[in-house]
Amino acid sequence: MAEGLARATAPSGWRVYSAGTRPNMVHPLAIMVMREIDIDISHHRSKAIEDIPIHEADVVVTLCSEEVCPTINSDTQHLRWPLPDPATEGDMIRYQLDVFRSVRDDIRQKLTSFWDTQPAKR
Repeated sequence: MAEGLARATAPSGWRVYSAGTRPNMVHPLAIMVMREIDIDISHHRSKAIEDIPIHEADVVVTLCSEEVCPTINSDTQHLRWPLPDPATEGDMIRYQLDVFRSVRDDIRQKLTSFWDTQPAKR
């Protein structure tokens, strides 16, 4: 969800990558709640940190809450936005949907605030 939101809202000149410490399938409920806001992530795939050019990053945002966060190069700006993993939040679909929506909205709000503080890239 974070990658889809970041790509959809990033100002011109920003490259967005997403990776996790335990890559898995993109959760069907994530795809569903993103479609609710007209962002299609159905073609996205979960990637490991080794699969992206992390060494080129200007900013790294980690969403880790209970799980172990990766160690980030100290020269890179690191923002910590600890959010629950909605895929692990209970078994009831209705409850999980609410958590997915809440996490989606939290990420969207944090990205909006972040983009508002960034100078334009060329």
